[in-house]
Amino acid sequence: MPNIVNEFNAYRAKMNDKILADNNKIIKRIFNLDTNAYSNGALDAKTKELLGLVASAVLRCDDCVKYHLETSYKLGLTKEQVVEALGIATLVGGTIVIPHLRRAYEFWDALEEQES
Repeated sequence: MPNIVNEFNAYRAKMNDKILADNNKIIKRIFNLDTNAYSNGALDAKTKELLGLVASAVLRCDDCVKYHLETSYKLGLTKEQVVEALGIATLVGGTIVIPHLRRAYEFWDALEEQES
């Protein structure tokens, strides 16, 4: 069975390397801004990841949802915390978010399976 976590990370790393190799100042600054926006500040990194997860689900960006799920998992957020945030995303985004919710559950399960 394919490992969706490893496949996602390999593709993301490969394409990020390719994009950043073009040395476009605007793109590099956006990548840097994105990285720094999620560090601890007035809000802690865990809260910011949940905010990113909710926004990504509402915007229906599966790659973004996967990224924020994995980061949330690595930061030690529980499934219950993540599911509660995804509930808010589904409430705000409506039923069109449900397919992304399904893929989010699948990806979280894959993250947990890696630990077993």
